[in-house]
Amino acid sequence: MATRRLQKLPSIRTKLGLVIVFAVAITIAISYVIIGYALKNSPKDSEAVRVLGLARQAGIRQLNPIPARTTVVWRDPDGTIRVDGSDPGALPPTFDDGVPHWGVVGQLTFAAVPLDDGAWVTVMQPSRSRGSLGRISATLGFLQSVWWQFLLAGLVAAAIALGASRWLARGMTQPLRDMASAARRMETGDYRGRVEVTSGDEVGQLAVAFNRMSSELEHLERSRRDLVANVSHELKTPIAAIRAHLENLLDGVERPDPKTLQVMLTQTERLGRLVEQLLDLSRLESGEVPLHREPVELGPLVARVLSEIGVSRQVGDVHLESTVADDLPPLDVDAERIHQVLFNLVDNAVRFTPPGGAVTVGARRRDGGIELRVADTGVGIAPEHLPRLFERFYRVDPARSRDDGGTGIGLAIARSVVEAHGGHITASSEPGRGSAFTFDLPTTPAPARRSP
Repeated sequence: MATRRLQKLPSIRTKLGLVIVFAVAITIAISYVIIGYALKNSPKDSEAVRVLGLARQAGIRQLNPIPARTTVVWRDPDGTIRVDGSDPGALPPTFDDGVPHWGVVGQLTFAAVPLDDGAWVTVMQPSRSRGSLGRISATLGFLQSVWWQFLLAGLVAAAIALGASRWLARGMTQPLRDMASAARRMETGDYRGRVEVTSGDEVGQLAVAFNRMSSELEHLERSRRDLVANVSHELKTPIAAIRAHLENLLDGVERPDPKTLQVMLTQTERLGRLVEQLLDLSRLESGEVPLHREPVELGPLVARVLSEIGVSRQVGDVHLESTVADDLPPLDVDAERIHQVLFNLVDNAVRFTPPGGAVTVGARRRDGGIELRVADTGVGIAPEHLPRLFERFYRVDPARSRDDGGTGIGLAIARSVVEAHGGHITASSEPGRGSAFTFDLPTTPAPARRSP
């Protein structure tokens, strides 16, 4: 019930302040009891002081009447003893040094005071500091005698604890308030908010994670806007070309000859290819495309890709070469998907390699798999473009890519296919000297040997 009430408080500062004050109050209360219990038998204990006071009153004949359960013992200089009050059951010790004495004898607390004529007066009361109940009674008696000092100390300690807790809580919860403010701005589409990290504790780690999340959301929002703009542009270009030819045909400016129809067909194929690649990429990224894994020999697959590109692209003076060794183990992959990856990478390399250059496909064993490398001697890629190469519709040279029929999705599809196989694809380049794309793929597990 107390926890539920605490959870209803409006702020962490209030909760933390109340918890600290409550903890301080409990600590002080326990400390008071322990201190009182420890001091109950000291000479300054209220019980001994009270009996000593009674003895002094008896010495000046002012103890009248004698309190209940109290014994007054008179000892004259000649040794005569006279007892007033209740029966003590035992006589207290005697002293002759002329100074007051007090203490506990058996179950009695006593105080002996010398008189001017050489006599002694001793007052005795049942001790409350023996046994469990006696100790509790003595402790309570001590606390009652100094309750206002304890109360004042408790109030001062509680005030200090409350002020310190609110000061600490303000610093601890400032990142949380900043995160709440940034989250409210995110609701309106503003992902630029960041939280200042001032500590390395759990709140600081949460602030770091929040900043990382904000950066990712900002990047995703920017990618979404770029995607919408790029898709709109890519769809608009072939549609506008087809529409222009159709309007010319209707107006009689052009005739429906094979050349005009071929241009329209090319634009239609480009539009269909774009839509098909977008759907393919979406399915790959969502994991909806199953992979039909089978043992695939890498050498023949690379040779087929190079042959197809040599025929379809009319590479001219660009030299296509495969350096894949014949002794590599078969790949455990989806043959059509890896064919798609290799075709995209080699096709891009050919488009950006000038006449007289070369495109080479190589492979080597690495970490239990096969690492493939598609390298060219083309114009290369500037370093600032490398981190975004595999984003959808990202182009290093937008004008040339569009004129050459590229859609800007091939590398994004290649990355999705490689990652679906459990691999990783990277790009490296040196402007003016060419580029290289490297990715790794798993191999078919070797069959287990049968024991003879």
